[in-house]
Amino acid sequence: MTTDLTARLADVDARIADAARSAGRDPAEITRIVVTKFHAAPLIADLYELGVRDVGESRQQELSAKRDELSELADLTWHFVGQVQTKKARAVRASADVVHSLDRERLADALHLADPGGAALDVFLQVNLTDDPGRGGAAPDDVEPLATHVAANCPSLRVRGVMAVAPLTAAPAEAFARLAAAADAVRRVIPDATWMSAGMSGDFAEAIAAGATHLRIGTAITGPRPVHG
Repeated sequence: MTTDLTARLADVDARIADAARSAGRDPAEITRIVVTKFHAAPLIADLYELGVRDVGESRQQELSAKRDELSELADLTWHFVGQVQTKKARAVRASADVVHSLDRERLADALHLADPGGAALDVFLQVNLTDDPGRGGAAPDDVEPLATHVAANCPSLRVRGVMAVAPLTAAPAEAFARLAAAADAVRRVIPDATWMSAGMSGDFAEAIAAGATHLRIGTAITGPRPVHG
């Protein structure tokens, strides 16, 4: 384990605590997810030794392989933070404890039918805060109907809240304010869907100020991603 990794994790955690206190919030109510995509499994083992219990992956094959390799880390929570292809819903459900990117009814149905009688899968409804319909996430106006569909038809899915990536073309604070509005809409359907997954290495302070409960932080903790094919 490198001293750099230890220092980066401590620095980010201190900045999270500072941002939470500045927003009048308790740092303990914020979950820091270390996004480990493209990094080898030993890095996750090192993070685990440093107390990390939440990690994020964005590719199904990578998630499945790493979870298998690190199966002895039984209390590690695996978050799937990438886009989910419907055809990979079964594999994602088998390996993820939390899915952050549920953005359409067809995917909700596929995730539910992958294990309809199994333990409940925690999910976030992803909101697209850009004007590009090709980006992941449901349009803000479609999030409440999506929540209604999941609540009515997918009993093995537990909607915990909303997720979004702040667009590069907007100020993070403005984007996260729109996400908070979408969260309010979801809670009209599912009152206990109080989680908000928002904020990455460059904008987590703004996300915390807007009410984020889950932060997805990669390179600020892990360092540069390895070159991949």
